[in-house]
This record gives sequence, C-alpha cells and structure tokens, in this order.
Amino acid sequence: MKVAFLGMGVMGAPMAGHLVKAGHEVTVYNRTVAKAQAWTKENKGGSAATPAEAAKGAEIVFACVGNDDDVRGVVYGDAGAFAGMEKGALFVDHTTASAGLARELDTAAREKGFAFLDGPVSGGQAGAVNGQLTVMVGGEKKDFDHAKPVIDCFAKATTLMGPAGAGQLTKMVNQICIAGLVQGLSEGMNFAQKAGLDGDLVLDVISKGAAQSWQMENRGRTMLKGEFDFGFAVDWMRKDLSIVFDEARRNGARVPVTALVDQFYAAVQAHGGNRWDTSSLIQVLKG
Repeated sequence: MKVAFLGMGVMGAPMAGHLVKAGHEVTVYNRTVAKAQAWTKENKGGSAATPAEAAKGAEIVFACVGNDDDVRGVVYGDAGAFAGMEKGALFVDHTTASAGLARELDTAAREKGFAFLDGPVSGGQAGAVNGQLTVMVGGEKKDFDHAKPVIDCFAKATTLMGPAGAGQLTKMVNQICIAGLVQGLSEGMNFAQKAGLDGDLVLDVISKGAAQSWQMENRGRTMLKGEFDFGFAVDWMRKDLSIVFDEARRNGARVPVTALVDQFYAAVQAHGGNRWDTSSLIQVLKG
C-alpha cells in the first residue's frame, strides 16, 4: 500500500520504519528536514518537502507530532496533508491530542471526501522501536477495519474504542492511571531506600504479587539508580495531563490525585528535568 507518515520523532520514525519492513511504499515528512533525510538513509522510502506532497496518492496518511497545534499545522493550508489527499483516502492521527481536535478533523476530512481516525498510542519509544505499541482508536468501523492491518505493523494491540475522539479519551484514561502508578512506585522505592532495604530485592519480591505493574517492571530499578535520561519526557506528560484537565472540566470528572501529581511534575521541571523520563518523580521526594 502507498502510505505517508508525517512526523519523524522518536515515535514516528520507527513506526514508519515498520511500515517499510512490512512492504508498504512509504513517503515521510518532517518539519526539520534533516530528520526526514536521516530516516530515508536508514529505510527504503522517500521524503517530501510538505505534508501535501507526502500525502499525494497515499491511501493512508499517518501522523505522529507534538500537540493540537502541530497536528493542525500538518493538516490544514495549501501545504497541509488535506490539500494533497485524494477522495477515499484515510488520515490516521497517532498524536496524543484533544478529543475536540479529533472530532474537528473527522468533520473536516469527511467534508473533503476522505476518512479520519484518531489513534493515540501507548508503549513509549521502546514500544515504537519494537513494534509493540498499544493503539486506541476512534472513528467508524469500516475505516478502522481498513487501517488495522497496516497499523498492526507497529502495534501489538489495536482496538476500536468508539466514534471520533474515543481514542483520545481512552489515552487520557491511560495517562491518568500512569500518573498515579508512577507516583506510588516513586514513594515506595524512596521509602525502601530510607528504610535501609535492598531496593532490588524489594522489587524482586513485590513484583510477584499484587503491586506488580509495567512501571515497576520497567522503571523500578532505574528509579533506584537515579537514571532518567530516556523514555517519556516530563514535558510531554504535562502536555498530556493538561489535555486531561481540559476534558475533565468539560465532562465533570474529578481527578484530584492526577492534579497533585501534575504539580510534582512541575517541581521536576523546576529542577531542570524537563526531558527526564516520567519516573523522575522520585527526585521530588529526595528533596
């Protein structure tokens, strides 16, 4: 299948690479041209100067950029993807963005004669590199059925959650749960160290019981070592949580623990940890 991929960041670049490995014809675009050029040197695919050029003739156009404004930047205008897409094509947005934007793009796409899916992902950079992402999708079933075999090139689980925006809402639930889990793990590991316990041994034991989680398995030991120069950046987590708070104000959901953890992330930023992994919450507890 001829496809396009917009956004060659730490997530988009490996995701596009998996599409090439699966045999798809891929054209990429990135705002910073050097990143697109670096991708083409490592993968059998082409690059384009604008989103519209990348999208021309593509059956599916994927995007994975930073935020709502970034998505609008690659979609709208004479150089945007929607200007280059043909009737019957499909746009799949893997950016973690607002549900309102998803509904907006769904309406705009259908007015132009093509389809839209919001498909935010979970699994981080490692999941993208290993083709093991979890994708939560909003949109119409026929469009989902068309896209799923292609999305599965870089995913271990791809699930239709409901109409446009449902994928983004599910990703918000994901981030709410992660925030609480990481804070709890941070407090537990800090407590273990203050109590003079062998932290690695503690993890070995409690990870076999009800406390077990992905965060514990993948971040517990690096927390103990104070290693945070990898993974999902604090800046991006706070961006995601701001989307959660906007939606919570709209739907009336109470998220008091998430709001508190967000302020702890602000403290990490104040310590210069903007690009640290989200597990750096433990540093706030150390003072």
